[in-house]
Formats: sequence, structure tokens, C-alpha cells
Amino acid sequence: MHKAISLMYHEVVEERAFDASERDANLYNLEHAEFERHLSAIAEAAGGGAPGLVEEFWEESRGGRIPVYLTFDDGGAGACRAAGLLERRGWRGHFFLATNWIGKPGFLTADQVRGLRRKGHAVGSHSCSHPLRMRELAWKSLVREWSESVEIISGILGERVRMASVPSGSYTVKVGRAAARAGIRVLFTSEPTAAAGMVDGCLVLGRYVVTRRTSPGEAAALARGDFWPCYRQALCWKAKKAAKITAGGLYERLRAAAFRWGAAG
Repeated sequence: MHKAISLMYHEVVEERAFDASERDANLYNLEHAEFERHLSAIAEAAGGGAPGLVEEFWEESRGGRIPVYLTFDDGGAGACRAAGLLERRGWRGHFFLATNWIGKPGFLTADQVRGLRRKGHAVGSHSCSHPLRMRELAWKSLVREWSESVEIISGILGERVRMASVPSGSYTVKVGRAAARAGIRVLFTSEPTAAAGMVDGCLVLGRYVVTRRTSPGEAAALARGDFWPCYRQALCWKAKKAAKITAGGLYERLRAAAFRWGAAG
């Protein structure tokens, strides 16, 4: 079985600037200095290795190595800060953009998106509108979310975009098939697993989530694939998945309230 360990970050912000992008994702934003501590811990855990890019997945898998990837969702302006810190170490990351937000206050501009790519980072889709319950969209809407976002980013970069990440952890096989229909060949989900899968020719990879409450040591443990931190996230994920199915829209409202509480805490 092919495997990869991927960590899901969002924005890197200045000290206490958790509302920099004007949305309810502040629980996922890390301060600049804390993110640097995360990178130092991950570097130490890697033992001389370094997080890579998913385009090398098959080569690394054939070599028996479990690759580590760093990903960043949403396309907030803090992505440039994160990219700069990666570049200092000679590392590169994966940045996924919700295209309806490109150029909006607190988010990346088209020039900044091109800058990320010029510096060697991978850039991909995070849908157009970042639907909270993407799995519930009709097939045509799913394909449109992926296809239009891919076209927009491809137009900005002048090259075909073939990777994406699923917003709000709302993945099903149908979501993967719609991504494959849109020409996406690598899709990151939010399911905490190292196991890789395939859906209609699209490589599907899970991710371990990192929040403000994740310590540098825990981030390093996740990057190493240590059993207990990974297992705890898997258990939590299963509980959340059951809650989403049971509570539906109520779950999302409670989730938004939790984000606001986290930003104030």
C-alpha cells in the first residue's frame, strides 16, 4: 500500500493577528514565531530529510520512503509569510486557493499566486466558493466548483493545474470523481490517514490537521507518523463525521461558533 503523511495548515499571521483574513478560520491560524517552531520540530523529526512536493510521490513510493507534505488551505494573505519561512529552509509547500476569494481583502492577489509558483511552490484548487458541505452538492455543481476553479488558477499561472484540496473536510467518493472529471490528478482530503487511494485516476491523500492548539512537538510527531497522535486524530475524525451526518447544518453552525470562541480565547 502506498502511503504519504500530509499536514494541513492554513495561514501564518503576525502576533495576535488571528482575524487577518476576516473569516471564521482563526482556530487554524498560527503566529509567525509559532510556525517557525513547528518547522524546526519537523526538521528535527525528519532526521535530515525534508517535506517535498507531491509530484514526486510515485518515485518516492517506489523507493520505499513515506513522503511528508506540507499543505496550506484557503489562500489567505498569510500564505506568503508561510512560503517565505519554508523557502529559508529550502522547502516548498502546497497552496490551495478558493478562487472566489482571490484578490479580496485578506487574501492572495493574482500576482502573489504567480509569485508562489515562480518560487517553486505547488498551487492548486480549493474549489470556487468553499462550500461547507461539498459532499451534498449535485453532480453538476461539484464538477463546476472544481472545473471553474481549475480554469481560473490555470489562467493566472499560465499552466494547467492538476491538484486540489477538499474544503471543510467534506469528502466522498463522488467529490473525488467530480475532481477527476475536472482533470485533477491529486486530491488532498482532511481525513487523518497516511493511506493513499485512487479514484478514477486521481490520487487521493489524507491529511493531519494542525491548529493553534497543536504544539510543535505534536506537529513533529504527526510528521513522523507516530501512532498515538495519528490515532487520536483518526478517532476524532470519525466522531466528527458521525456528528455531521446526524446534525447536518446544525453541526456547521456549532462549528462556526467554536471558531469564534477559539479566536477570542
